[in-house]
Amino acid sequence: MNKPVILCILDGWGLSKKNEGNAPLIANTPTLDKLISSCPNSKLITHGPDVGLPEGQMGNSEVGHMNIGAGRIVSMDLVQINLAIQNKTFFKKKYLKGFMENIKKSNGVIHLVGLLSDGGVHGHINHILASMEYFSKKKFHIILHLITDGRDVAPKSALEYFKKFSNLPENITIGTVCGRYYAMDRDNRWERTKLAHNAIILGLGLKETSIKECLKASYEKGETDEFIKPTVLNNYKGVSENDGLLILNFRS
Repeated sequence: MNKPVILCILDGWGLSKKNEGNAPLIANTPTLDKLISSCPNSKLITHGPDVGLPEGQMGNSEVGHMNIGAGRIVSMDLVQINLAIQNKTFFKKKYLKGFMENIKKSNGVIHLVGLLSDGGVHGHINHILASMEYFSKKKFHIILHLITDGRDVAPKSALEYFKKFSNLPENITIGTVCGRYYAMDRDNRWERTKLAHNAIILGLGLKETSIKECLKASYEKGETDEFIKPTVLNNYKGVSENDGLLILNFRS
């Protein structure tokens, strides 16, 4: 006789022997305790290569659901992009070649937008650095628009990531800084997106002379990295008609 099978996903329910901050271990869970003690069970690894991510990379809901739904290990976007950069096929993509050709013809600027984080959930700082290095070698003028994280990484870690951009060549500048709360909103809060758009595209918004001053002003108001208001740096004027803009995040 066939019996029904239930797939029940408990988001955020992890297994660990550590007591500190371990809600599943500390909580009273008689139903789950009974199921585990009376039914066959096994543990699954939800991070790193076992779910198609790089070694040491934490998992997330999208990764877990993708692997469960496929019934096999699915190579995630982060891994595929990393590999394409390593084997030098990333910048040979047809659309990127066309992107560069158009900007060369128009003598425009390349604007790179990306998440300043190694959290690896929505984007990765290494993709910004690799793109910056490649386009710089091709003699393009580059303007960076860096989105501070504070959610998938520590809430006040932006300055550590900014250190990787401390000695930029003359052809690379940072145009704007913006918390992901504004630049990566997924709740149709268009008033947030508009502020990010105005800073990146139009060069309008709060003004600061440096990244350090931007972070200092935000932290003094109790705003951590995720909530840094869209801020314009270094007399940035916006995107011109002949420019090109490349968003390096791989997840919205």
